[in-house]
Amino acid sequence: MGNATPDASRKPATAARIYDYFLGGVHNFPADQEAARAMLTSAPAMLPIARVNRAFLRRAVSCLTEAGVRQFLDIGSGIPTAGNVHEIAQRAVPDARVVYVDIDPVAVAESLELLEGNRWATAIRADLRTPRTIVDHPQVRKLIDFSQPVALLLVGVLYFVPDDAEAYAAVAELTGACAPGSYLVVSHSTIDEKAYDPDALRSTQDVYKRQTATPLTVRTRDGIRRFFDGFELLEPGLVWQPEWRPEPTDPEHFRDEPERSRMLAAVGRLP
Repeated sequence: MGNATPDASRKPATAARIYDYFLGGVHNFPADQEAARAMLTSAPAMLPIARVNRAFLRRAVSCLTEAGVRQFLDIGSGIPTAGNVHEIAQRAVPDARVVYVDIDPVAVAESLELLEGNRWATAIRADLRTPRTIVDHPQVRKLIDFSQPVALLLVGVLYFVPDDAEAYAAVAELTGACAPGSYLVVSHSTIDEKAYDPDALRSTQDVYKRQTATPLTVRTRDGIRRFFDGFELLEPGLVWQPEWRPEPTDPEHFRDEPERSRMLAAVGRLP
């Protein structure tokens, strides 16, 4: 389903398809493109931030396959464009199991189309704020064995849950279903660092509020670290995204000023 879909002009913008636009994908509609361009007018760094976020996801998944993880639950996955989780994981482990979860029905439909014929990967529609519906979903249970280590990926999604109590409770319930040896991967925008730009943040939040059904929030470094309660952080800990185990093939954005990525990232292991 691409931009040529007959009723595409009537589809509202969604965070998943705006992100797809930032990544250079083709699974977005006029409303998504309009919202993305509005964001870039006031916050041009949004595009490189999205690409640096994608590079972090790639590095984290590669790290975890090397650590022996064979199951990945990617919540808030959006549309699996280039460099997606199942491509990275299954390149190293052909039978690695991947379930994508997103609230956007178009993102899920596109994902299922892209995954056709892949017996070890699927996509479901569910809401991070109702974690039990994810853990108990038949398609999740079919592929994911929660008695074995799982990589829980919450990359660029928790800032769409503005209520702190709801966000922390959701992560606690999800990680509570995971076996020892599981991993939690998080990237999240932050407000308490020198690169914080309140005007750009307000403008971006306003676009999300007006043109999508998804609010956008930010949290402090301590607030982000709290998601990892009970986990042991892998080196180098909670750092700016470009600083988390960088590789020569990463985008060059923010290499000299990693704080300009405005996103903190970490990977934790459940003892």
